[in-house]
Amino acid sequence: MTRLLQYVLVLVGLTVASLITVPAHAERIKDLGTFQGVRPNQLTGYGLVVGLAGTGDDSLDYATQGMKGVVARFGLTLPQGINPALKNAAAVLVTADLPAFSKPGQRLDVTVSALGKAKSLRGGTLIMTPLRGADNEIYAMAQGNLAVGGLGVSGADGSQVSVNIPSAGRIPGGATVERAVATGFDTAPTLTFNLAEADLTTALRVADGINRTFGDQRAQATDAVSVNIAAAPGATDRIMMMGMIENIEIKPADAAAKVIVNARTGTVVINGAVKIHPAAVAHGKLTVSVNESPRIVQPAPFSRGQTAMEPSSSISIDQEKKPMVNFKGGASLTDIVKAVNAIGASPADMVAILEALKQAGAMKAELVVL
Repeated sequence: MTRLLQYVLVLVGLTVASLITVPAHAERIKDLGTFQGVRPNQLTGYGLVVGLAGTGDDSLDYATQGMKGVVARFGLTLPQGINPALKNAAAVLVTADLPAFSKPGQRLDVTVSALGKAKSLRGGTLIMTPLRGADNEIYAMAQGNLAVGGLGVSGADGSQVSVNIPSAGRIPGGATVERAVATGFDTAPTLTFNLAEADLTTALRVADGINRTFGDQRAQATDAVSVNIAAAPGATDRIMMMGMIENIEIKPADAAAKVIVNARTGTVVINGAVKIHPAAVAHGKLTVSVNESPRIVQPAPFSRGQTAMEPSSSISIDQEKKPMVNFKGGASLTDIVKAVNAIGASPADMVAILEALKQAGAMKAELVVL
C-alpha cells in the first residue's frame, strides 16, 4: 500500500469520524498548539514619513539623517551645515509579522509609529523602507500611504485635543516579501508538536490520538509540551500528514484548580476545578461611627465671661450579623457562589474568605493575584 493511499484512507476515516457525535469538550489538535518551526517572524525597520501638514518632527537629528539618506538615493547632496526644516516629515519605526511559509511577492500589513515628537502622521506617506529580521537580513520592503485612526489638534495658546493615537498608523498590504524563511520542517528527522499550555495529560492524549488515527506508534510525548512524530522526509508527505493531525479531535485534560484575583479592579475568577473541603465560614462587618456636634455656650449677663464652644461627641457601633455557612466536603463552584452571596460578601471580602480557606487547608487551589 503506497503512502498516498494510506493517507487517503486516514482522511476518509477522519471524515466518517466527524459525522459521529463528538465527546463533550473535544477540541482539534490545531487549537491546542503549533508545529515547531511553523511560526511567524517579527520584522522591524527605520523609515521616514513625508507629506505631513506641519505635524512632523521639528529638528530631530534622526529625521534629518533620514532625509539626507533619501535624497542621496537620487544622487542629490544637501549642502554641508544646512539641516532642512522637517515639519512635514517624521522619523518612524516600521514593524510587521512575516507569517510562516511566506513567499516572495506576497503582501504584509505594516504598523508605522513615530519615533520623535511628531504630533500626527495623518496624510503621510512612508518612503521605501527595508524590514529586517533578527538576523539583520532584509526580508521585506515597505512603502505606502498611512491610514491613521487618531486625530490631534492644537491651538496657538498651547491647548491640545487628541482623539485616539494620531502618532501611529497602519498600511494594509504595505510591504512586499523579498525573501522566504526556511522552516526546515521537511528535512528535520521528526516533526514536533508543541502545546500552547504545558500539561502532561494533554500531551499524552495528543500522542494517543495521533497513534489511534494512523494505526501505529509514530507519536511519542517527550514532556509536558512536546510530542515528537516520526515522518518520512519530503514536503508533500509531511504537509498531508500535518493537515490530518491538525483535524484530529481529542479531549484535553481539565485545567488545574485556580482562583484568579485582580487586586486593582477587584475581579475574582474561580474555575470549575476548585473544590472545598469541609469548613465553616462566618463573615460580618463592624462599623464604628463618631459624630461631632459642637455647641456654642453664651456667658451669663454681667459675668464678664466669653462665648465658648463646647465639644459634643457621640459614638455608635453597628455590627452586621451574618450567618455562618457550612461548606460540605467536595463543594463545587456553584456551592461557593451561593454561599458567598448568602453572606453578602463583596469581591474584596471574597478574596479574604478564599485566602482564609486556603490557609485553613480547606481549599486545594492555586491563588493567583494579578
